[in-house]
Amino acid sequence: MNRAKYGGLFYRLAYRLMLSTRWVGTKRVCKSFGRRADQRPSIIQQICVINLDRQVHRWSRIQRELEMILDRSKCPLIELTKRFSAIDARYFAEPLNHAEIQPSYLLADQLFVEPNPLLSNEYANDNQPVDLTRQEIAVALSHISIWKQIASGDNDYTLILEDDIFFCRDFVRVMDKIWVELTYSLEPATAFDVLYVSYDEAKTKMEKEKVSELLFKPIRGLWFLSGYVLSKKGAKNLLELLPVRGPVDLWINHQFDKLDVYATRKPIVNQRRDFRSDNLYSIMPVLSRVGVFTDEKPSIFKTKKLPKPIFALGEQGTGLTSLAMALSMLGYRCCSDMTELPKNEHDNLLSKKKNRVFDAYVNIGSLSDLYIGLAKAYPEAKFIITIDDDEKPIELNQVLSDEKMGVESPLSERVNNACSISALFHNLSQISQNVLVLPRKEKNKWAMLCEFLECDPPNGEYPTFVDQKQRQLSIESLGQNETPIYSKMKFDPSPWIISSRRDWHGFSFDNVNLFDDDSTITISENFRTLDTSTWKLLNDTFPSNLALFDPKNFSIANDNIAKLTLQKECSGVREYKSASICSRKNYLYGRFTTVIKPVNIPGVIAGVFLHRNSPRQEIDIEFLGKDTTKILVNVFYNPGGEGARFDYGYRGTPALIDLGFDASKEFHQYSIEWSPISIHWIVDGRLVYKRANWNPTPIPHLPMQFYINLWPSRSEELAGRLCDRNLPVCSEIRSINMKIWPDN
Repeated sequence: MNRAKYGGLFYRLAYRLMLSTRWVGTKRVCKSFGRRADQRPSIIQQICVINLDRQVHRWSRIQRELEMILDRSKCPLIELTKRFSAIDARYFAEPLNHAEIQPSYLLADQLFVEPNPLLSNEYANDNQPVDLTRQEIAVALSHISIWKQIASGDNDYTLILEDDIFFCRDFVRVMDKIWVELTYSLEPATAFDVLYVSYDEAKTKMEKEKVSELLFKPIRGLWFLSGYVLSKKGAKNLLELLPVRGPVDLWINHQFDKLDVYATRKPIVNQRRDFRSDNLYSIMPVLSRVGVFTDEKPSIFKTKKLPKPIFALGEQGTGLTSLAMALSMLGYRCCSDMTELPKNEHDNLLSKKKNRVFDAYVNIGSLSDLYIGLAKAYPEAKFIITIDDDEKPIELNQVLSDEKMGVESPLSERVNNACSISALFHNLSQISQNVLVLPRKEKNKWAMLCEFLECDPPNGEYPTFVDQKQRQLSIESLGQNETPIYSKMKFDPSPWIISSRRDWHGFSFDNVNLFDDDSTITISENFRTLDTSTWKLLNDTFPSNLALFDPKNFSIANDNIAKLTLQKECSGVREYKSASICSRKNYLYGRFTTVIKPVNIPGVIAGVFLHRNSPRQEIDIEFLGKDTTKILVNVFYNPGGEGARFDYGYRGTPALIDLGFDASKEFHQYSIEWSPISIHWIVDGRLVYKRANWNPTPIPHLPMQFYINLWPSRSEELAGRLCDRNLPVCSEIRSINMKIWPDN
């Protein structure tokens, strides 16, 4: 794992120049390394480098790194090196062997390794589960696989390296000294289990026992497994201690008392800062919720330049809707599953105008007779054909391969007669070399798709959705929001947000049933007592929140009015406490209503909203305490299926709505009406704002929880400046009503 900060271009150039000059005037023959022919049990006879197959550039760089140091025979270390093909989180789909790795761990496990002074002692035994990310699982499985090889191999000692490291200037000098110290004072072949040569100390506390000027024995508090020497005995001992529980570098800290572990006084192998890491760390969201993080850095989606436009077609049930979502996850602005394009978009596409809204078109009925013309008009365009049959992909791809080689395929006639999709494929392949056949049953769709598009796969599994039928565009003019007065604010930069355009107001569809009171499920809360089977009180926070939510700050008065109270009270991680109520279940589509009276204290925000993470999606109503004559409405959208770690965005797509009254003076009814085709914001039964699909974002498509909260904001620009003498304050809730779509 590489947690080093990734610098800008000039920093990276200067950094690489520094690395290239570090060997000037230094000794480069390291006697700790040698071949088995040397017949010395007390040397490192093998180096294993963990490297992903798709990261060829990293393998090239570390090969050059290993050529810079020589072993005791004055041969470069690369000759002792074996590349280990790392398990790739983006592709592996095998079920976990729970005897080797557990998919979750506890917050207390993290705090054992790195206690945090901001958290009270109760968290030291916190049983809050943390689910490992796919990246953490893949890293652990890669290390376990190497341990197995070492345990069954002939070498007494192996240096294990991740592919993003470099050797420090004093590596040779220190390594030779500590190696003599370890192997000559102890039994050579069993001197130790693990020797850390690369690590990062826990920021708050690392416990260790000094051995010498160059060595110590760690008790806890070492991060990284990017560079360590493992003995054959140590590999066997690690395998006996399985299963791994948590990230592998965290788990091994819990085994230090059962192993013979040493570490160099300071790291002599470090991680490069000119490689971008795409690892996702499971503990980060948890530490954010408990209040460890106090600053929210902008999370912006970045991708390399992608080939455009993309056209995808196929039969119903072959994975077109999933493909559309996959293209969105890659950074395409994709419209899909429609009988026709909006007129302006259709005209701009056919006339090759650059001001198109979209750059990927999937399952668009009106394009079905135009693909040949589009292939001629856009020579750089990519075409994807989804199919279901097990045999067709072999035949179709064989035809394409033969055509590229100028060979008449014996399958051509058979393919042309098979179906219209096959015939279209054949005709397209005569014009364009950029045609991919994507079988629905293909196990490794990301690899196939991303190789075709010449891009890296995103973090997360390939999405799986039931194919939608082509939907008919609504003939109703969406128009702009005319009443009441509203103003847009600055949006996030994102491929899933369309910047303001006069000629674009999104689109809607016909034949979508909205809210029929006879079919919806109604859930009401009138606060006679809180229905804890439906609602929960939160005990967490988030970085931009100055308060920690505490169930004690929620109360119900004798008149059945619920109160969320914000007060000055230090909790270690925060100086204030407040309250938040949240539905226990996630809901997909419905009308979410509350009767509420927010506070009008600057610096304070009262929120009524739907929210989820992984991927992050959100629909907001917020009352800004500095001016409660307005509401702020907002939508956050990220693509992906359940569990996709797409949590980008920090501003969203906000707009301010003038209410025409001061919301803090009396109770009013506020509703979010969320359907597959639109979002409506309703106040006292009056529509005050609406958004359609792609105006400016897609409509959130995954289940979310419903929240009501009160919190002091770090952003004075957004909410105003908080003054402690105005506290405590309360937001009051009279009722909550949810009309949920029956599919829930």
